[in-house]
Amino acid sequence: MVFGILTAVAACPAIIGTTEAIRHGQKKNNREEQRGRKYHLTVSLLKRSRYSQQFDGSRIVLKDNKLYVDTRKDAREEYFPATCNYLPFPGKKEIWRKAGFAGGEGFVTMINEQRFLNWVYVDRKTHEIKYGVRKEVEEHIVGPWDCTKIERRLTFNGWEGFIAVQEEDGDDMWALYFDVEDDGLSGDGQIGSGSTRKRMLEVEVWRKEMRRDYDDAMNERRERMEAREEIGETVD
Repeated sequence: MVFGILTAVAACPAIIGTTEAIRHGQKKNNREEQRGRKYHLTVSLLKRSRYSQQFDGSRIVLKDNKLYVDTRKDAREEYFPATCNYLPFPGKKEIWRKAGFAGGEGFVTMINEQRFLNWVYVDRKTHEIKYGVRKEVEEHIVGPWDCTKIERRLTFNGWEGFIAVQEEDGDDMWALYFDVEDDGLSGDGQIGSGSTRKRMLEVEVWRKEMRRDYDDAMNERRERMEAREEIGETVD
């Protein structure tokens, strides 16, 4: 009897350790499942202003290989919505880890009804947020992309520096930029410098989960398996 009690006591740390490992594994799997799901992107203004009603909840769409905030109320022309999820960018994980980033991955979006994928990236010179195939994006800033822990807002390079820019006066399609240097896009030749300065608003980018039907679930599983087998070719 005493031997049985001692055995049980000795086994407790192992049991606890196994339980914690299982819980950790479950959390990791849930996190990976969540990050692998595709979702649309919407925005809200960081600071309340006369533009708040126009912007809050507006979706991000694709146009001319760039991401735009579509604030139009009477949309005569439809654009494909950004339909995104995280995906490891080949060769970058260890580089980002050594650079001190806690986490983050590459970011992809569907670009058409045929479900073709492109990488989302920040133009190294202009800081516009664009999308393209791997060959086009490698010379630019491809990540890391992540999200805030509580509210799940989108982050880039570990923080939130998204800016909507009205590139043409009166246009309700605002181009999405990222303020990489935290200087109001005032670098040489950038849109916030000198006489080229345009109207700019700081925005928060929110993930809006898509409604999931049977076809979505089957396609998602197929894409995930393909991505794991051919990570460098899936979005080329």
